[in-house]
Amino acid sequence: MTEKNNPYEALRYKEFRFYIFARLFITLALTMQAVVIGYEIYDLTGSKLLLGFVGLTEAIPAIGNAMYGGYVADKSDKRSMLILYVSLYTIMCVALLVFTHSWTIQTLGKRDAVIGIFVIIFLSGIARSFSGPASFGLLAQVVPRQLYPNAVIWSSSAWQTGAVIGPAIGGMLLGQMGITFTFSSIIILLIIALIALWQIEKKPIQYVPQNETAFESAMQGLRFVFHNKVILSCISLDLFAVLFGGAVALLPVYAKDILHVGAEGLGFLRAAQAAGAIMMLLFLAYFPIKKNAGIKLLAAVFGFGVFIILFGISKIFWFSMFCLMMSGALDGVSVSIRGTIVQLATPDNMRGRVSAVNNMFIGSSNEIGEFESGGTAALMGTIPAVIFGGCMTCIVVIVTYFISPSLRKMEIDEKILMSNTTS
Repeated sequence: MTEKNNPYEALRYKEFRFYIFARLFITLALTMQAVVIGYEIYDLTGSKLLLGFVGLTEAIPAIGNAMYGGYVADKSDKRSMLILYVSLYTIMCVALLVFTHSWTIQTLGKRDAVIGIFVIIFLSGIARSFSGPASFGLLAQVVPRQLYPNAVIWSSSAWQTGAVIGPAIGGMLLGQMGITFTFSSIIILLIIALIALWQIEKKPIQYVPQNETAFESAMQGLRFVFHNKVILSCISLDLFAVLFGGAVALLPVYAKDILHVGAEGLGFLRAAQAAGAIMMLLFLAYFPIKKNAGIKLLAAVFGFGVFIILFGISKIFWFSMFCLMMSGALDGVSVSIRGTIVQLATPDNMRGRVSAVNNMFIGSSNEIGEFESGGTAALMGTIPAVIFGGCMTCIVVIVTYFISPSLRKMEIDEKILMSNTTS
């Protein structure tokens, strides 16, 4: 007799509730900030290419420092480390408030103000290379191991909920109250997240470096991922799918020049993908994926590419919203499967370093994908660039289906996943 699934099991743990509460407010703040920065840079410069450079500017330091960030996370108290870097995010948000203020722009000029914004974005990429592995590792310390799949669903749901509400609020506040008020609100949200993180007790350090150098220790995470065929296949699929499906970078162009919906409409467009994802993740909390996980992952990523193509050709606001919501729902399937696999298959003493590799491939591919979209839009036009990205995503799935039998046959089973680590 199979045990009945309890979708709220992980939420019984107080520290996990504080964790997802903090994750929600951090996501609210950072997605609001993304809307404001994207719209402001396009408004100041009118450059589609610079919209792509926003993501690349953050991705370069995040990728370059990822392995060291994972190493530091593994040998540190992850709760204290996360508090430190959310504090740094707050300080950088104050700096963005200054550089986007009308007085600063008039005093320095548009060019220097934009340069200042890009410098802060670069610094936030460095901070992300530490905060991501710390957050991934902390999740595993606030719930029992058998609840990891359920905890991944709720953690992803908290992130997606913030990504739904954040852009909508950011766009509305930007349009109605102005950029200074919006950044002030973002700062308050980050302070609330810090208060929530302080409610979590310090956690034991699960990794003490022995006789290896920092470089050798950091590289252990990379070797682990490349020796686990299932993790490697999942990460590689998402890497190329997200790389070519990064239409989000061009949403300011769609909002202003194609759909003509302004800053408020941009907020809703930015929220649409996450809205679809959160609905899917809540569905998966009740009906988790266990059988035929590999085939379902491939189908979901292929569908994601199809709806990106449909979004690219749409000139109707409500249909564009629908396409983005559907692409988000299908991405939610991918997030759930990949997140569960990585948590179950990773030893406790390597969570920071494995998370760093995951962030190098997946987290930063969002920003690189945005750069690809901005670059192709500058070369071939906005609509052809989005269609091209969606087509390439579908092609990646087809190729992956034929060259990765381990992914096609993948099931969410802890014993199988752990055996792949040593095979």
